[in-house]
Amino acid sequence: MKESKVPRVLKEMRGNMYQQKLADKVHVSRETISKYENGRSKIPKDVSRILNKAFDNPKFAITLQQEYTGTGPVWLDGPNVDLHRSAVKEKTDEEVSEFLEKLRKADFSKPFRAMAPYERQDTEDLLSEAVEAITSMVHFVAVTCMEGDFSYVNVWGDHYTSLKANGFLAMGGTR
Repeated sequence: MKESKVPRVLKEMRGNMYQQKLADKVHVSRETISKYENGRSKIPKDVSRILNKAFDNPKFAITLQQEYTGTGPVWLDGPNVDLHRSAVKEKTDEEVSEFLEKLRKADFSKPFRAMAPYERQDTEDLLSEAVEAITSMVHFVAVTCMEGDFSYVNVWGDHYTSLKANGFLAMGGTR
């Protein structure tokens, strides 16, 4: 089983703040914060939301999503990643362009069950390109918010409001 990255990101996000001060902020005990940071307890949904709003930290939000759902982008932290805003912008342009090129060539006119094996492989390749584009776009939003001091929480909140206003999300949806 892989080790959770949430405790490390939480400690990093807390910085020099005492555990007790953070505990007071999220209405839990200092011991509970210690358990979260040592990986002995998972952060519950309600506490995750409070932490996410309080710190407005894209890295934490992305790490939580991946940790708790097992899906979505992971925070890129390997030795070959460059998270400078210009590098992220260029990588996003590259990944989105590759995805759009494959998407434009994709033929979705017949049912998936009627596709030949090579057509199914082309579709799997397209899905892979889409996931790479999504990962780069999420990092583009995150890095831009962090470096430009924009609110990651508000960017997503505004998006959800727009989805609701345009009838793409039920009124009781997210937030």
